[in-house]
Amino acid sequence: MGVVPYSQEFTSAVAPSRMFKALVLDSHNILPKIVPEGIKSVKFVEGDGGVGSIKQTNFGESAHIRYRMHKIGALDVENLYCKYTLIESDIKFDKIDCIVDEVKFTSANGGCVCKMTSDYHVKEGAKLKAELKEVDMKPGKDIAMGLLKSFKEYLLANPDICA
Repeated sequence: MGVVPYSQEFTSAVAPSRMFKALVLDSHNILPKIVPEGIKSVKFVEGDGGVGSIKQTNFGESAHIRYRMHKIGALDVENLYCKYTLIESDIKFDKIDCIVDEVKFTSANGGCVCKMTSDYHVKEGAKLKAELKEVDMKPGKDIAMGLLKSFKEYLLANPDICA
């Protein structure tokens, strides 16, 4: 099994601590509010949000996916860092065993930069870059960027949330 890494950055006028709190610590409450047509619910099926917790996201009827589960592998509130793994979904991946994501927020120009790294763990027997291409990673990247934009807009419109 090999690993194909992918990184991307997102800038926002929102303070890094607010973005971290909204996206990582309180996303189970905020996400269904900001994407009600796409997200039915987010709940912890194990734990309370700390390391080892498993969070399940349930999607709306129009989504191409019904649910996904992430396990929190590392959480550093002081340094605004989180690492989690997609451990289960109703989408069957033919080339990917799991996806490990890392998110880190830093200050920049009165707002923040969110650096995201995804490691796509390729299933045994699949050729790395020859078989796992941009098209395989694009849906996940597009969803992540769309969610970041939605969180940013929500926090800018509601300055008391996660303050």
